[in-house]
Amino acid sequence: MAKIERFEDIEAWKKARELTKIIYEVTSQGKIAADFSLRDQLRRASVSIMANIAEGFEREGNKEFRQFLAMAKGSVGEVKALLYVALDAGLTSSEQFYRIISLADEASRLLAGFLRYLKASEKKGSKFK
Repeated sequence: MAKIERFEDIEAWKKARELTKIIYEVTSQGKIAADFSLRDQLRRASVSIMANIAEGFEREGNKEFRQFLAMAKGSVGEVKALLYVALDAGLTSSEQFYRIISLADEASRLLAGFLRYLKASEKKGSKFK
């Protein structure tokens, strides 16, 4: 695994950023833009993924970081559930849905892998040096 010096180096964070960008693009147009509640909840959930990864990293402790990564992974699930609502309500196209779900699944896999790595790691975090 490459050395991570900043949260911006984390592949899961990069994927979450990409996911958030697309969610903002998709929710700015079409029928979903008019459903303010769903639009805003989708945006908040996607931002939460990025924010939890960053906050957990900045706390500089392995255990706390894992906790925040788990919350980020939960937010991926929220994004996916909300996307199903949008699809079922006819607020997004199947093409947009599958494009975003694919990114969300990839973010989830990256988070799961990173969680497994940290759980097995002997390192406790830089604040414990």
